[in-house]
Amino acid sequence: MNISEIKELMAQFDSSSLREFSYRNASDELHFSKNTLAPAEKAVEPILEVPLTPIEAQPASVNSAPVEVEVNTEVVAEGDLVESPLVGVAYLAPAPDKPNFVSVGDTVKKGQTLLIIEAMKVMNEVPAPKDGVVTEVLVENEEVVEFGKGLVRIK
Repeated sequence: MNISEIKELMAQFDSSSLREFSYRNASDELHFSKNTLAPAEKAVEPILEVPLTPIEAQPASVNSAPVEVEVNTEVVAEGDLVESPLVGVAYLAPAPDKPNFVSVGDTVKKGQTLLIIEAMKVMNEVPAPKDGVVTEVLVENEEVVEFGKGLVRIK
């Protein structure tokens, strides 16, 4: 099986509604999957059943104390979000023994590598879309990221 035949199979699989496809002959073996979890991660979590008990209605008191409402005051860092262009594993440094490409407070130039995303054994550099300062790094090293997930924020 040559590379053009494999690419054709991949294109047909991608446009189909199939979730998995396997092919094997005497010399070749292929397996395509659109599933997001690896086979080892498909463990089913137990469902916890909680018995429901009826709640008796109580009349509202006119002189009741004020109700406290909890407001989410989470602070979001300033700047534009750099999103993942593909699904893969994010690496913040070029090698395990090397320093991170960027960290919070670093000044970056347009095109500078922010991190690497490994997809199908290919290392894809994620460049800075503009000049600025890194205000937030939203992923951990070796974290699996989805398409569109926020990676870094640049102001």
